[in-house]
Amino acid sequence: MVTTRYPTRPRTALVQVPKYDLSSWRTRLLTSTVAPMSVQVAAPAHMFTQRFSATRRGARLARYLAVQQLDVWGFPYGGEVSDSAAAIVGELAANAATHGRVPGRDFELRLVKLPGPGRSGTLVIDVADTRTERRPPAPGALVPPSPDSETGRGLIVVAALATSWTVLDRPPVGKIVRAALELPEK
Repeated sequence: MVTTRYPTRPRTALVQVPKYDLSSWRTRLLTSTVAPMSVQVAAPAHMFTQRFSATRRGARLARYLAVQQLDVWGFPYGGEVSDSAAAIVGELAANAATHGRVPGRDFELRLVKLPGPGRSGTLVIDVADTRTERRPPAPGALVPPSPDSETGRGLIVVAALATSWTVLDRPPVGKIVRAALELPEK
């Protein structure tokens, strides 16, 4: 007979949780949702995803960590790819913190390095926020701000640096601003 300190408390047994193979989910995610614009890629990719507070500090941290991740992937700090990606991430993260901010909600940064056929590949930069009703204008409909204006140049910078960019819906709520940057041959 086993005596316990609390005889009226039911005893619980340890349950073993089965281990799941998540590699098929990762492959499905990479081949269906992160391909740039309309290209489906079945090859393995490098991916970095992080959520940040929708503040100026969160935007600054997103830019810093993006540059660090690119360095890990072989694009050193101060290089052309690193500087272009830092400017794009900085502008999109600042827009998410400024225009896409919802109290209590974060924004998400996703970097995906996709291999390309016959070239080094493409870097896809996604910044997602939860503000559906505040969509930026379409890529071809950007209007330059007046020379005296202190704001309104961020997406113009993104359009100048990125190979392409677009705005997508983020179900169930929100939007994703996606920019693609062609990577040079190494």
